[in-house]
Amino acid sequence: MERLTLTVTELNERIKGLLELDPLLGDVCVRGELSNYKIYPSGHHYFTLKDSESSLSCVMFRSNASKLRFRPESGMGVTAFGRVTVYPRDGKYQLYCSALIPEGTGDLQIAFEQLKEKLSKEGLFDEGHKKPLPRFPRRIAIITSSAGAAVHDMIRILGHRWPMAEVALLPVRVQGAEAPPEIVGAIRYANEFHVGDVIITGRGGGSIEDLWAFNDERVARAIYESEIPVISAVGHEPDVTIADYVADRRASTPSNAAEIAVPDWREMEALLQNLDARASQAVVGRLKRLSERLEALRAKRVLTDPAAHLDNRRIELDRMRDRLLAAQEGVLAKGKQRYVGLAASLDAMSPLRVLARGYAIAEKADGRAVRSVRDLAAGDRLRLRLADGRAQVLVETTAEGENNG
Repeated sequence: MERLTLTVTELNERIKGLLELDPLLGDVCVRGELSNYKIYPSGHHYFTLKDSESSLSCVMFRSNASKLRFRPESGMGVTAFGRVTVYPRDGKYQLYCSALIPEGTGDLQIAFEQLKEKLSKEGLFDEGHKKPLPRFPRRIAIITSSAGAAVHDMIRILGHRWPMAEVALLPVRVQGAEAPPEIVGAIRYANEFHVGDVIITGRGGGSIEDLWAFNDERVARAIYESEIPVISAVGHEPDVTIADYVADRRASTPSNAAEIAVPDWREMEALLQNLDARASQAVVGRLKRLSERLEALRAKRVLTDPAAHLDNRRIELDRMRDRLLAAQEGVLAKGKQRYVGLAASLDAMSPLRVLARGYAIAEKADGRAVRSVRDLAAGDRLRLRLADGRAQVLVETTAEGENNG
């Protein structure tokens, strides 16, 4: 019997055909751990699915990968759906994956946590970026579905609480693939044409799938970039979306958003009445104090008997003059006493006093006093100043050191 000889390509194609005939391998569900997860520029995803003993090569083409609502990462446990076949060129079988579901939690929840972490790191949730809401808005822009009950509740509450404000409704879809771009467009339109002083965007309650438009990254960035303050009002109290984290204010429900956006005119009226009463009380109190002060001034003697007031001032003036004269005399007495003391000291030190005791002062022709024998020479003419007159003398000789002899 002659043996059939096949080329490599023919063998790979035959094996591929056999695998594709198996209905189980044509629509298989495989659980494992992602490994070596890579995304190529083409948009295709390549990875390995493994367990404790084996591994399986997998590929997810761009058309299927674009439907993922979370970011697959190596080490993540998943369940993969697809078909097993052979890639003839390499002779290697692999799983052509059509869908991935993370284990332990839904893919939407993982997508939510991943986007939350990403935007938080970028600073989109920072409190410093959040804008204050206007206290008395003149116009409120509502971005939501025109068909839902939420919009009717908001319009009713806004009209009940602050009827002087205008309400502009920008209707959008709030569910489905078309919802995020419509919400983004409405937010940008409201900013470009300043449709309102504050924006309320949101919808009524629902499942995580129903609310997913407000977990879209495009919506989050549009809210962050809005120059008009944004109130996020999505679902019920337990529902939290990415829009809630980015918005300038989060409301627990759409009705609560309307309550946050505007004050209650009744409360404002009560506040104004209270302020008016306090202002009136303040004016009455001040008038009373001024009246009491006026009565006190009116009772003063300076007003009832001006002459008596002047008499008192004259007496005070006389007393002050006496004190000033006494002080002046004291200063003059002290000055005189000091003068006498200084004059006595000067007199005691006067050269004339020395001359009176029998001494004389010898002066040269230029009037300088002779202080030393060295200042003299034989033949010098001197003037002697005595207590009772002057005399001219002639120096015949000089000698040092004879004062003690």
